[in-house]
Amino acid sequence: ALEADADKFYNKGNSAAGTRIRKGMQDLKNLAQAIRLEVQDTKNKA
Repeated sequence: ALEADADKFYNKGNSAAGTRIRKGMQDLKNLAQAIRLEVQDTKNKA
């Protein structure tokens, strides 16, 4: 879905698609942070 929005934003100038890309990237960032914290906690318990 992000790939389609990236195409719309970069190739067709659709600014709403740009907003969706930013939201998607923010969600990915939050997920990555949660995974990093989980890995760190597991590592520190070892």
